[in-house]
Amino acid sequence: MILSVGEILVDMMGNGDTYTMHVGGAPFNVAVGAKRAGAQVGFVGKVGDDVPGKFILKNLDQFGLDKTVIKVDEDRNTTLAFVAHDENGERDFAFFRHDTADYQLSLDDVDFELFSDVKILHVGTLMLSESVGRDFATALIGKAKKKGIVISIDANFRDDIYESKSARNDIFKPYLKSADILKLGLDELLDYTGASTLDEGVKVLDHKGVLFITDGGNGSHVYAGGSHAFIPSTKVTPIDTTGAGDAFFGTALQGIDNLLASHTPLTVDALIPVTEKANLAGAEATQKLGAI
Repeated sequence: MILSVGEILVDMMGNGDTYTMHVGGAPFNVAVGAKRAGAQVGFVGKVGDDVPGKFILKNLDQFGLDKTVIKVDEDRNTTLAFVAHDENGERDFAFFRHDTADYQLSLDDVDFELFSDVKILHVGTLMLSESVGRDFATALIGKAKKKGIVISIDANFRDDIYESKSARNDIFKPYLKSADILKLGLDELLDYTGASTLDEGVKVLDHKGVLFITDGGNGSHVYAGGSHAFIPSTKVTPIDTTGAGDAFFGTALQGIDNLLASHTPLTVDALIPVTEKANLAGAEATQKLGAI
């Protein structure tokens, strides 16, 4: 089973002057992607006792996750992300997130006994912008590692919620290093490392586990055990790229979950078909509005 923990929020998807509500949040999107790919998946998150929170709770069942634990914070609002698009389907985000519910989780909220045979813990990173979120993420990752659970992280940098890029990098560094499975977009890799090329960026990052570097419609790179493969993507005309990376990563985690269950070493050769399937899921996700 894959357990995803972190932000669940409402994406306010813009269409001219009109916005519509969609359930979102990167780790929840990843959970749904993994489930649709065939994995058993659980999710833990927190919403506010408000209209967006009630919208999320009302719509949870349609996603078919095996087990969801959604805590309700009566004192805080649900996080909102306003999403606008350009003519190429690329997004522009603005978060409504001041003392909101998404990062107000505690270790007591995550009971591993409720989820059967968790092999992968996927940790959302929006919480890292707040000290209480970082404390929770650190404790959760430590608890999971003691249980022999593989840690998954997607960088998902959101520069508008950090004081500076250097402050963001300092915060992210220990969490990226803690990941056994790590995903970054190529632009995120270059931004984080200060490198000018993919090869230089990967060298500076010096990640020791499984590493995925995605490059949109061009394809994806997978690294493991000192080896590397590039897998081209299916060519599509995107309508909305929101959640494409999450669909990719959820599908990739489902494939890795299968490899772990069969005790197959996580070599690049084993990960090539996993990445091919993930590329397809990411491309398909761009064909509709919304992250899921």
